[in-house]
Amino acid sequence: RILKKVSPVPKNIKQRDITQKGYEKKRSKLLGAYLSHPPGLEASMAHERRPPMAPSASRYHRRRSSGTRDERYRSDVHTEAVQAALAKHKERKMAVPMPSKRRSLVVQTSMDAYTPPDTSSGSEEEGGQGEGTPTSSQGSVSMEHWISRAIHQGSTTSSSSSSTQSGGSGAAGRLADVLAQTHVGKSGNAPSPSSASTSIPQPVTPTLPNHSAPPDVTTYTSEHPVQVERPQVSTVPRTTPKYGNAELMETGDGVPVSSRVSAKIQQLVNTLKQPSVPSPQCNTPFKQCLQQPDPNQPRPEGAQMVAIRGEPLGVVTNWPPSLEAALQRWGTISPKAPCLTTMDTNGKPLYVLTYGKLWSRSIKVAYNILHKLGTKQEPMVRPGDRVALVFPNNDPAAFMVAFYGCLLAEVVPVPIEVPLTRKDAGSQQIGFLLGSCGVTVALTSDACHKGLPKGPTGEIPQFKGWPKLLWFVTESKHLSKPPRDWFPHIKDANNDTAYIEYKTCKDGSVLGVTVTRIALLTHCQALTQSCGYTEAEIIVNVLDFKKDVGLWHGILTSVMNMMHVISIPYSLMKVNPLSWIQKVCQYKAKVACVKSRDMHWALVAHRDQRDINLSSLRMLVVADGSNPWSISSCDAFLNVFQSKGLRPEVICPCASSAEALTVAIRRPTDDSNQPPGRGVLSMQGLSHGVIRVDSEERLSVLTVQDVGTVMPGALMCVVKPEGVPQLCRTDEIGELCVCSIATGMSYYGLSGMTKNTFEVFPMSSSGAPISEYPFTRTGLLGFIGPGGLAFVSGKMDGLMVVSGRRHNADDIVATALAVEPMKFVYRGRIAVFSVTVLHDERIVVVAEQRPDSTEEDSFQWMSRVLQAIDSIHNVGVFCLALVPANTLPKTPLGGIHLSETKQLFLEGSLHPCNVLMCPHTCVTNLPKPRQKQPEIGPASVMVGNLVSGKRIAQASGRDLGQIEDNDQFLFLSEVLQWRAQTTPDHVLFTLLSSRGAVLSSLTCLQLHKRAEKIATMLMERGHLQDGDHVALVYPPGIDLIAAFYGCLYAGCVPITVRPPHPQNIATTLPTVKMIVEVSRSACVMTSQVISKLLKSKEASAAVDVRTWPPVLDTDDLPKKKPPQLYKPSNPDTLAYLDFSVSTTGMLAGVKMSHTATSAFCRSIKLQCELYPSREVAICLDPYCGLGFVLWCLCSVYSGHQSILIPPSELEVNPALWLMAVSQFRVRDTFCSYSVMELCTKGLGLQTESLKSRGLDLSRVRTCVVVAEERPRIALTQSFSKLFKDLGLHPRAVSTSFGCRVNLAICLQGTSGPDPTTVYVDMRALRHDRVRLVERGSPHSLPLMESGKILPGVRIIIANPETKGPLGDSHLGEIWVHCAHNGSGYFTVYGDEALQSDHFNSHLSFGDTQTVWARTGYLGFLRRTELTDASGERHDALYVVGALDEAMELRGMRYHPIDIETSVIRTHKSIMECAVFPWTNLLVVVVELEGSEQEALDLVPLVTNAVLEEHYLIVGVVVVVDIGVIPINSRGEKQRMHLRDGFLADQLDPIYVAYNM
Repeated sequence: RILKKVSPVPKNIKQRDITQKGYEKKRSKLLGAYLSHPPGLEASMAHERRPPMAPSASRYHRRRSSGTRDERYRSDVHTEAVQAALAKHKERKMAVPMPSKRRSLVVQTSMDAYTPPDTSSGSEEEGGQGEGTPTSSQGSVSMEHWISRAIHQGSTTSSSSSSTQSGGSGAAGRLADVLAQTHVGKSGNAPSPSSASTSIPQPVTPTLPNHSAPPDVTTYTSEHPVQVERPQVSTVPRTTPKYGNAELMETGDGVPVSSRVSAKIQQLVNTLKQPSVPSPQCNTPFKQCLQQPDPNQPRPEGAQMVAIRGEPLGVVTNWPPSLEAALQRWGTISPKAPCLTTMDTNGKPLYVLTYGKLWSRSIKVAYNILHKLGTKQEPMVRPGDRVALVFPNNDPAAFMVAFYGCLLAEVVPVPIEVPLTRKDAGSQQIGFLLGSCGVTVALTSDACHKGLPKGPTGEIPQFKGWPKLLWFVTESKHLSKPPRDWFPHIKDANNDTAYIEYKTCKDGSVLGVTVTRIALLTHCQALTQSCGYTEAEIIVNVLDFKKDVGLWHGILTSVMNMMHVISIPYSLMKVNPLSWIQKVCQYKAKVACVKSRDMHWALVAHRDQRDINLSSLRMLVVADGSNPWSISSCDAFLNVFQSKGLRPEVICPCASSAEALTVAIRRPTDDSNQPPGRGVLSMQGLSHGVIRVDSEERLSVLTVQDVGTVMPGALMCVVKPEGVPQLCRTDEIGELCVCSIATGMSYYGLSGMTKNTFEVFPMSSSGAPISEYPFTRTGLLGFIGPGGLAFVSGKMDGLMVVSGRRHNADDIVATALAVEPMKFVYRGRIAVFSVTVLHDERIVVVAEQRPDSTEEDSFQWMSRVLQAIDSIHNVGVFCLALVPANTLPKTPLGGIHLSETKQLFLEGSLHPCNVLMCPHTCVTNLPKPRQKQPEIGPASVMVGNLVSGKRIAQASGRDLGQIEDNDQFLFLSEVLQWRAQTTPDHVLFTLLSSRGAVLSSLTCLQLHKRAEKIATMLMERGHLQDGDHVALVYPPGIDLIAAFYGCLYAGCVPITVRPPHPQNIATTLPTVKMIVEVSRSACVMTSQVISKLLKSKEASAAVDVRTWPPVLDTDDLPKKKPPQLYKPSNPDTLAYLDFSVSTTGMLAGVKMSHTATSAFCRSIKLQCELYPSREVAICLDPYCGLGFVLWCLCSVYSGHQSILIPPSELEVNPALWLMAVSQFRVRDTFCSYSVMELCTKGLGLQTESLKSRGLDLSRVRTCVVVAEERPRIALTQSFSKLFKDLGLHPRAVSTSFGCRVNLAICLQGTSGPDPTTVYVDMRALRHDRVRLVERGSPHSLPLMESGKILPGVRIIIANPETKGPLGDSHLGEIWVHCAHNGSGYFTVYGDEALQSDHFNSHLSFGDTQTVWARTGYLGFLRRTELTDASGERHDALYVVGALDEAMELRGMRYHPIDIETSVIRTHKSIMECAVFPWTNLLVVVVELEGSEQEALDLVPLVTNAVLEEHYLIVGVVVVVDIGVIPINSRGEKQRMHLRDGFLADQLDPIYVAYNM
């Protein structure tokens, strides 16, 4: 394939010149030179002819020999495959909704603001995909740029060619003109969703100016000149049909909302409905199958392989007996011979180290290490000790001297990277290695020592995780001369350790591989023999000389053969990528050691250098030649430099690993008749570990090149990667294992891992070991092909096993790069790894995006990468994240530090700028959705089939008992009159200010008098009849209580209403108005301040103030008493209306009769033992439910003193409530969850100071949280824990439970057992089953009893659908029968069906007579081992959640709070979370505390947590600011309001991610 490395577009081409025709002309002129070459031929493993894959197939590589050519072995096949796959995708395009982002998150900086990332990329293993574009080439203007500009000028939609820079990059290689077929500039105003025409009509929103988010896919119109590419469909602008209801889409409640978000979700829903690409074992995205092996998967069929032996190691007579002996020989015989030349950053020779100098300086270092550290009696370093070598990459000479100094002193060098900062990626792990090796001394150079970070006193600080080190500078001027008689002891090579090479594992841990002296020598001999090294040869080394191939060739084998090494530092390569080629020419070097990225860089930078001549090279060692994508670099390099004297047979890829040293290397032959091996393997086969030479025209293939034959004197075999090391078959991929003297010996200090890696005995199928000698696992996956050629298809470290199929990280990188090389992401800045979610590995791709790419570009690129990986590898990507340029953690040589990247991803600190999650396609192992079983009917009860529960779940509180003196009154108004006569001066109510001072108080008589005056006012000024409704709009306090009893005295029905908030009239006033209207109030009673507010100018903006009923203000009351007080004729008449808004946002008023009100007060009096001598502190809102009853009614009924603390005052002074409890020596107190939360958050750090102020909670007997929800255990526990030091007894804190139909069902009283906590299995709960488990067991959910059942209350658990009674191991609806049930809803329309169902239900079988009220809450009963006061066994009621809120997903019942708890735990920045379903998608809204940069970190974490813990796939993740999730006065989340806000696009989210 012709390289796209034609010179850059000449400057003289003006913008307007490049039309399609002009471009074609220009291109053919430029390419002409290359097209005339005769097509080459390639010897190969299989000879099927194959039709060309792409239009560009007519232009060939020139290859080594002549004859006919097999098209399939071109290395750029991969690029074409990717393009073809994408083209194929355009037939069935998914309309992928683009994520919405807040403006502040869209990085819109000019290119100049960025330095291109240090794209150099790693010599390290993890550097993985190590290629980068050196900065020099950044200057070249790519054609892409011109062409896209031309398109935007509005010329014909010319197809863009691939960018000029994309030259010889990995398999991603030269992007063919296939691109020309797939990209068209934006034409007209057709909306362009994810890169192509779609089968789903795109919603087009009415074009409103949209300020809250960047223009998203759904709102393109022609004004947005954003270039979005899509395969050519037609150049005629298409008008897209609108959704029928895109403008007005209805939410579940039938509330119309604006369409933007809804349309987007609709798009997502439609996308998910489309058949996805079936992965081998599932037919629909949601078919949840546990992985069954695919019967059609390819299986190995070949015979068992035979171990392959390398040629014998022919020992030459004059080979030295050890490496030190070689140094001694050359140092004394030819001291002037050059050993190493180092370069400065200008490419000028900096220094030449001769063999004489190397010898004398090494001796000096050896002497100083042994004799000048520590004291004579106690030397710090003895022979055999380990010493760290810390040298920068530009100082090979100092490193070499130190290394040989160590060998001469018989100490063990441990070469490591220079720690640049205290928290360098991976540096901590290196510290652990040094610690475990017992290193106490670090040798370093002067310059390096000066550059290390220093503490205030000039000493080098201890790096994180590092042992304490003595830093010792090895420069000669700092060392003492050894005495005349001292000479190092030079022995023959033995089994002592020579050096330790560090190796970074997949998980980031660093191991030390020990290499013995004999292995070191044998390895040098084997390399000398296989590379044919001879004395005084010149070798150019670009590799890292501290480890791996660079160390073996450039430091060790070179000395054995007295060769001259020209060392090219990494810093020079960054400035001048051609430097190594120039040095080969300048020095007429015979050998060069490079990585494929060095070849790639040279290609990118190469601009017709006239004077380059590579004919001196006899061997070009490609260190990472075993990597699947190095083949394209090799081909491309040969293609360009063959004309410069480079012979094809010179390129010698090799395979190596830290454990097995050099595994195989291609020999440099003069005989060019033996062509190298190529294999085109089917990816599908590879993923099953099987080699299938790909014969039919398939897109998903991997081209591999051989890495030569086994090393001399070694034996190689291939074993199964997991389990017993059994020999593979000939057509099976396995791990290469080598048996040779020249391999590593052990992992230092890790005997277990050493045994599994260095002492492997491969077995034949019969179970017999194939050799008595141990083999070493190389960590490379591959096979041995015909002629004993070794092929490597991947690394064990890069292996990802997804649903039983193996994928190689490097292959996936290659595919991602081939999508649009160099355009959106930096080459070599892509990390691919897997994370385990829900019992399987999931693939994550992280790439650095270029600073100039737009949101649309990146999203486009991401969707295409997903499609390409899906087509070629048949595997879904779980998460694709783009991060800003230069932000991924680097290894010392600039590669990506993979394990660190994974770590950041998992802990949520990667800070991506774009994320695309595809859990719907990837997760194929979800448990099957539940099918509902037919329910149990009456017959099965008779037969006794009442599943697992032994008994029907029912329970009751104790009887109401004898009547006491005040219980004879049927009406509260009578009780008050009686108290005013008998105990006129007894204080009933005390109201506290925010300072804790008594603001006002009421005695029995004062209250009675005040109520009389109010009654007079109602009759005279209000002209009300008995039975009229009156809205009481008061702040929490005493006026409210007086007004309530005034209404009772006048025979009116009071309705308490929360007053509007003066700072927030617009949202709070309409609710007031609505309650006043719905309750049909004849007048409004309020204070003077609020009455002004109701008619103010601000109010008129929110509501129609002319329609208020008469407003009476009670601040000036008439002086006279009413003629007579009203006495109701019938106790079943209405006493008051209880209006509240449920969490689902439904407003309803419940009718409370006089009978129910008195019974209620009596029940509470008995449960809490309330008497006139008691004080009770109440910190609750007094507007509805139990809060109102405790605030206004109970004191009058029971006679105790209520200390009233308005919850709003706690925002000013959080300690107010607890100080009051302590000061008034209160034994019983009531609060809400919001109050408890205010205390835990506001007073967390002040317990000591509160103690010193005398706060004492030891008298508190009951502290009850008034709630209508599942008890919040975490909150109550942390509250108890926090205030334990102030004397609060942990048993005192409990909760109550009430709901609309019955305002209090449970309430922990004074006597009776403590509330119990049980742990239930969350998975069973989803199926409405209750299974108790041990604390801490997986999937366990703690539930706390909701308090003790009140006297006179009967409870049964019923099936909400069939209304049959349930057994006690079932979750069902709580039904209640009791005297203080409400008597029905008060509704304007009188919706009788709804009301009768809620208040008068009958069981469908069993006891069908009793009238029950349905609470709408799911729960279960448990008989505990504890006993009640009456001696009965205690029945505990556990509330699980509201039926309205429960979500039916995948046939199971989920409670939002459980999912929210999991989500909040995932990241420290998630402050609050709410979830709700929309269609069948789960939407998760999280409030982010912290910088908006963290918003995208949350998306994968949230998705993982919900999958892992709940087996649910999150559909949409919405990240919002703190305080967006609406919360009602009881501190409960209003999820339905939130849902409506989300669908109406009113949340102003920071980020919305649509999971695919």
